[in-house]
Amino acid sequence: MSKAVVKKVSDYVIVGAGSAGSVLANRLTKNGKNSVTLLEAGKSDVGRWDSWTIQMPAALTYSVADKRYNWDYHTVPQRGLNNRRLHQPRGKVLGGSSSINAMVYVRGHGKDFDRWETEGAKGWSYRNCLPYFKRAQGYIFKESNEPDNDSDNPYRGYDGPLKVTSYLKNRQNILFDVFEKSGEEAGYAVCKDLNGHRQEGFGPFDMTVDANTGKRCSAAEAYLRPALKEVSKEKLDVKTSTLVRKIIFDEDSLIGDNTPRAIGVECEDLQSGEIFEVHADKEVLVCLGAVGSPQLLMLSGIGDSEKLEKVGIKERVVHNTEVGRNLQDHLEVYLQYLCTKPVSLYPIAQWSLRYFPQRVAVGLEWFLRGTGICSSNLFETGAFIRSDAGVEHPDIQYHFIPGCVVGQLDFLPQHGFQIHVGTLRPTSRGELTLKSSDPKESPNIDPNFLSTEEDISDMRKAVRLADELVQQPVFAAYKGERFSPSPSASLGEDEVIDEWVRSSSHSAYHLSCTCAMGKVVDENGSVYGVSGLRVVDASIMPSMTSGNLNAPTIMLAEKISDHINGMNPLPESSLEYFTPDNWKSSQR
Repeated sequence: MSKAVVKKVSDYVIVGAGSAGSVLANRLTKNGKNSVTLLEAGKSDVGRWDSWTIQMPAALTYSVADKRYNWDYHTVPQRGLNNRRLHQPRGKVLGGSSSINAMVYVRGHGKDFDRWETEGAKGWSYRNCLPYFKRAQGYIFKESNEPDNDSDNPYRGYDGPLKVTSYLKNRQNILFDVFEKSGEEAGYAVCKDLNGHRQEGFGPFDMTVDANTGKRCSAAEAYLRPALKEVSKEKLDVKTSTLVRKIIFDEDSLIGDNTPRAIGVECEDLQSGEIFEVHADKEVLVCLGAVGSPQLLMLSGIGDSEKLEKVGIKERVVHNTEVGRNLQDHLEVYLQYLCTKPVSLYPIAQWSLRYFPQRVAVGLEWFLRGTGICSSNLFETGAFIRSDAGVEHPDIQYHFIPGCVVGQLDFLPQHGFQIHVGTLRPTSRGELTLKSSDPKESPNIDPNFLSTEEDISDMRKAVRLADELVQQPVFAAYKGERFSPSPSASLGEDEVIDEWVRSSSHSAYHLSCTCAMGKVVDENGSVYGVSGLRVVDASIMPSMTSGNLNAPTIMLAEKISDHINGMNPLPESSLEYFTPDNWKSSQR
């Protein structure tokens, strides 16, 4: 029984001010009736000297490596990756991972959401989800005064809070155009909107950057800060540097056959060390992501009872073996070539005396005008393709960048370019488990990468198809020696590719599905076996979408917010998505 003082009582307690938490804080206070307390372990970056590392799109690697804004997790040793431990950064700041991610806005393929319905997520078909993608999105054109600027695209949203843009033309580096052209030369389609009717093809990647300011548009910027300006502190109280230790249940509801009812959370002030409680008159909404949400459920007695007992969790509320299981993530490897022309990002990506003036110049342009290369997330073009005939929709994603990154953070001090090669629907499944009952101890994160032969085979295909692009005529004037894998590595040999992937791959930072709909929560995020408790974030996805996960996470929170507010869902969309007629017989 907790003896901590109750510091606050609100209608709703939201745990985690990341992408989903920021959306809920905005939408639940919009009507002026609900009161919300939003709890976040991190701080706000606003007003700090290093806030520019979050706000400047091109500075995205700074926060990934900075523990001040990052939980800085690592996986357990991965058997399929030569027992390497992969980095798993997660945002520890208002806006969560939307404040430190690469800002690539990808909704996924329509079939992903139709698949969700078959996996236990009733009411989550593409027709159900598209209206919420559009409600969230505020698309702004980089070239608004030019013809053919995609200003009447029925798949886009133009009035939403989440500012999104893309470089349809006038890109920041010629190599972006070269990559897109290589796809066309290889026989793939070129599309203006990879989030619209047709995902399959090459084209501009949307990014969560405000084209008017040149700054990152995190969920905090899009949803939370506007809400804080519009409502009083009595209606929306944000407590930062606050770690939620466990969920509190009404004691009487834990007796006999009663349904346990969540009534609040136990917190720790990370600055003073004080332990206190915050209570909810209506619901507790957990929005800590695919790591934090299952961790908090398990710390609170919801999970596999046998495993909880082993780590000293005494209060076991609901036995559910699925909590923390079904862990999924995307794996990537970087195909890198040196560039024979001095046109890559190298001069401005490296601190050196030789290029110091150029680096300062592009930084000043952004600070003074919000324009230039620093207003780009450096992922201006990319592609979605199918790995083989018989695959109905894209299962490979390529991100292109006009530079070579060593590891994941530092640029190679030479001109080059790279293709991030990743498969989209791996069959490997992992698990997240507790190390102990200490809420400050990171859990065991085991994505179980490349544990199936299908995943290994798909990665080989993805690598070979990527290298085919570099061999297209348009790259001839730019392609130098291959840097990674080494020039001597034969990509025609399965064993060579397999070893390169095992030794060089990285997570795409898309952990998800650990509190899946149909297994841990229902289609509205309500946790099975208890009342007054929901999970709303990427952890409740039944399976990963085909692409980056921030856009679907925000959509998901938008949709569930209507249910919490007692509103009818938005009307279904009648728009369709593209499926190639020849998918059974042709790879492209």
